[in-house]
Amino acid sequence: MLRRAVGGYKRGSFSQLWLHRRCIHTNVIDTLRARHFVQAVTSEAITKRVETPIAVYCGVDPTASSLHLGNMVTLMGLLHFSLAGHQAIPLVGNATGSIGDPSGRNTERIALDHKELAKNVAGIEAQLIRFFDRGTQYALSRIPNLDPSSLKPVRVLHNADWYTGLGVLDFLGTVGRHARVGTMMARDSVKSRLQSVHGISFTEFSYQLLQAYDFWHLYHFHKCHVQIGGSDQWGNITAGTDLIHRMHGPQSDKSEAFGLTIPLLTTASGEKFGKSAGNAIWLDETRTSPFDIYQFFVKTADSDVERFLKMFTLLPLPRIAQIIDEHARAPHSFIAQKLLATEVTELIHGPQGVQQALCATQVLFGNRQTLEEHKFTSDDFDAAFRCDQRMVKVASASVVGKSVADIAVLLGSCKSKSEATRLAKGGGLYWNGSVVVDSKWVPSVEKGDFVGDGTVGVVRTGKTNYRLLKLLDS
Repeated sequence: MLRRAVGGYKRGSFSQLWLHRRCIHTNVIDTLRARHFVQAVTSEAITKRVETPIAVYCGVDPTASSLHLGNMVTLMGLLHFSLAGHQAIPLVGNATGSIGDPSGRNTERIALDHKELAKNVAGIEAQLIRFFDRGTQYALSRIPNLDPSSLKPVRVLHNADWYTGLGVLDFLGTVGRHARVGTMMARDSVKSRLQSVHGISFTEFSYQLLQAYDFWHLYHFHKCHVQIGGSDQWGNITAGTDLIHRMHGPQSDKSEAFGLTIPLLTTASGEKFGKSAGNAIWLDETRTSPFDIYQFFVKTADSDVERFLKMFTLLPLPRIAQIIDEHARAPHSFIAQKLLATEVTELIHGPQGVQQALCATQVLFGNRQTLEEHKFTSDDFDAAFRCDQRMVKVASASVVGKSVADIAVLLGSCKSKSEATRLAKGGGLYWNGSVVVDSKWVPSVEKGDFVGDGTVGVVRTGKTNYRLLKLLDS
């Protein structure tokens, strides 16, 4: 079990701190509703229950080594609970991950071997810790009077901790005894699979019992009263609330265990995002770079941008309304999209990630003036393109006195000097965003022809073919 602290909660200060932070809503459920996070709740009594601090959890099965934007939506909901003074528990399903959740799937998941599962668990755990650390830092710069020492520590737990040593007879005797097959068969995730040509295995059919037991365990041992998840998790979540009620007997107040589902991430056109949809945007920068995260959100459709600003940022709602109003008056400026892209990139990758994304954006879509205005350093270019084969590093002595045509061939922008000459004559050869009219021109560090502390030259041929020359000390 791993516990990660992002602060400590001071008793007696909950309501006061809440009012300082939330200028519109005084209840986290109201905040979530206003930001389009609530698809359904098991009981409206949840609104009253969260007026005092409670523990809330959401689970993530390690089916990949990285989280993606679909996971981030649920984690943003959990982050709102954390920032409101509640105990946030992200749960890594290293036990349930070996089974596979049938929700939202037409076929059974491929079983992971122990080595791959362990790798995925390590990757997900590190990302969860990083997400809440960066989320708290991001919140400090967006929410006035937010004191990190007033927050409860976020705890990352693993459900294998309570399944290890639990025998099948013990599980059936405690959990299976309270499960009703008719109810299990009626859940949407099961019905849809039963009607498919592939059917459903007993393993996946039983998954809902495992997730239900997770909720009971957290309820019983960690005083966790709320589970949140995507809307496709409704059946699994209600299986947990039902189990808690049955195992604690008729005298138990059923309203003390709550479920809240969050809409699955889709565009206004209904397009889904995630591994199953084949268009996952990963939170791991080695799989989706800060630049690609930035570009994904800067291309958001006008019909989606307001909703995404509310869900993926912590900007105050009046500020979002103001931005949308400004955007409506000048949609060609993409004010809302640029702000969204900057905010999300900072939340996921920190301020340095924004700098990397802006550097790459200006290199690929800007001109010499914008490159010079941003004053990107040599390190900025290294960070922005460190995993990009378009950056070629060479000793500075090897390019001294070489023409731009020579450099274009060296970088692979052109196959020959004659091709570079033809491009220059046709206005299709660029150096740091400026048109090169003479392919024999020799860029000079001394004359300021390189950017990035005099170490970087950007060659573009045509509209989209970019190469970067990075000079190294000889």
